[in-house]
Amino acid sequence: MKAGEIVPVRADAAGRQFATFFVGGLFFGIDVMDVQEVLRYQTMTTVPLAPGMVEGLINLRGQIVIAIDMRRRLGMEPREDRHEAMNIVVRTEEGAVSLLVDEIGDVLEVERTCFELPPENLSPVAKELLRGVYKLEGRLLLVLNTEQTVDAAAGRQVPAAELATS
Repeated sequence: MKAGEIVPVRADAAGRQFATFFVGGLFFGIDVMDVQEVLRYQTMTTVPLAPGMVEGLINLRGQIVIAIDMRRRLGMEPREDRHEAMNIVVRTEEGAVSLLVDEIGDVLEVERTCFELPPENLSPVAKELLRGVYKLEGRLLLVLNTEQTVDAAAGRQVPAAELATS
């Protein structure tokens, strides 16, 4: 197995498993243990005076869940058709939160040796969102800090171009 090689998902202490997704041209991952479920687009109820990154609220089998548009969170152009967004429901200290993303990827297990901390030259705002980066064959897997990503108080936009250059 080469460094950066993607391997089939299996329980193994040598690697970490990430649920992956795409926002714009960026490839992100969240630790699978933080993911509650993945859903197609859900009808939203808008929230007056909510931070700009909040798309609305969804009713998830009786549980009200806030939905954060990752394109807005990353300062990207809006999705052409908002009904194409997918929901990744993540568990946080404050409860479940849905991240609206462009496309769902696979669950990947990556070698720990491919991990690097976020580059020092990233802005502090961008560094808050990333736990680190895995160098994979042909692309980078940006690992989100879920707690910081969903923190509406820290809802400053992070320019996606800055993350793409990490």
